[in-house]
Amino acid sequence: MREAIHPEYYQAKVTCNCGNEFVTGSTKEEIHVEICSKCHPFYTGTQKASAARGRIDKFNKKYGVESK
Repeated sequence: MREAIHPEYYQAKVTCNCGNEFVTGSTKEEIHVEICSKCHPFYTGTQKASAARGRIDKFNKKYGVESK
């Protein structure tokens, strides 16, 4: 392996907008994200089924698909 061609590797602190923090490996020392597994609706189970149904109905109407 050649020397001095690889970036530095850090134990990066990841900070989410919701306040959650965790550590991972990265070439950056700090990473800021907008959404993480603690606040994402899919992982927390707070996803709104009624909103999803509305999008499905809109898609079906747009493309002429019959609802079952």
